[in-house]
Amino acid sequence: MTPTTTTTHIPKPKSEDRISCEEEENEEPIEGEETLSPEIKSLIHSLPRERGWRTRYLYLFHGFWCQPAEIQSITTLHHHFRPNDSDIIIATIPKSGTTWLKALTFATVNRDLFPPSSKSHPLLSSNPHDLAPFFEYTVYGSHDRNPPDLSGFPEPRLFGTHIPFDGLPSSVKDSDCKVIYICRNPFDTFVSSWTFINKIKPESLPPLTLEEAFDMYCQGIIGFGPFWDHMLGYWNESKEKPHKVLFLKYEDLKGETERELKRIAEFLGCGFGEEEEERGMVESIVKLCSFEKMKELEVNKCGTFGRNFGNKHLFRKAEIGDWVNHFSPPMVERLSTVIEEKLGGSDSSPCSSSLENPSPCSQSQVLFNVQL
Repeated sequence: MTPTTTTTHIPKPKSEDRISCEEEENEEPIEGEETLSPEIKSLIHSLPRERGWRTRYLYLFHGFWCQPAEIQSITTLHHHFRPNDSDIIIATIPKSGTTWLKALTFATVNRDLFPPSSKSHPLLSSNPHDLAPFFEYTVYGSHDRNPPDLSGFPEPRLFGTHIPFDGLPSSVKDSDCKVIYICRNPFDTFVSSWTFINKIKPESLPPLTLEEAFDMYCQGIIGFGPFWDHMLGYWNESKEKPHKVLFLKYEDLKGETERELKRIAEFLGCGFGEEEEERGMVESIVKLCSFEKMKELEVNKCGTFGRNFGNKHLFRKAEIGDWVNHFSPPMVERLSTVIEEKLGGSDSSPCSSSLENPSPCSQSQVLFNVQL
């Protein structure tokens, strides 16, 4: 089975959510419209929309779903960002190990400047999202819409993003900067996303039930989704340009952290030397960036990142397989079928398998090492 593409399987907006020209004058204001440029407001009025997870609506923008403020910041990113060849971009599906991967990457590339055993290491006093800021929430998320001056960023510059590969600026795709991508079992990603959103969404929005969120997720309606297109975009680029994009799985990073960290270092051109390994450098970085260590740091118990999200909400369980505590058998069957249809059955997909005639569940097992 050939993996599907964005244009074929993006769900169409419900008829009641379509915006006609006649309705434009009387329609409700766009959330946060005071921070949007006239051009972006006009564009948003023309886009298909669906109910959002932590905002009233998500809009279909260049093939993926996002919020109005994200459309503004992504547009600013496209117009103004000029990458350096030494830049490192950490790209992720939301709730798939972003915070952890940022910490590991920062500690690895800066280990000479900041030894992991140092009591003044930046990761002990700064959240990883401050050390590798998001393009769409922090770097270009300013309400004044003026492009930031990035000349003072220490090199190599580290940035984060949830933007799909096709949504990145051409300047990034055409440069020699490196992209590290991580994805996670969609079952666990869904549960983590639903839990996180219900903690940070405005009280003015009605609760998003597990069943409602799951139906939207299976249709691909989630921030920066559909998740299958997100994964395939970076997967395909990693196969075509392995020097440009490193594709990681959360389950591999969790199970073989030292091995995967060495892969990251080699990819970035700063592999660990024999002497470093003998001194326990790899183990020290893994320990510094562990879930248990980061969760107990005061900086991660308070404060905010991005658009005023609480740092404390970033550290939940970091477990593999917690989805079994939330999924009913019909839910397992439905999402397994989605994974098989969208990602499975091809040597050119991240769900490729050597199994003969794999079932939807076995494909999920092959990709994410989970028991269904």
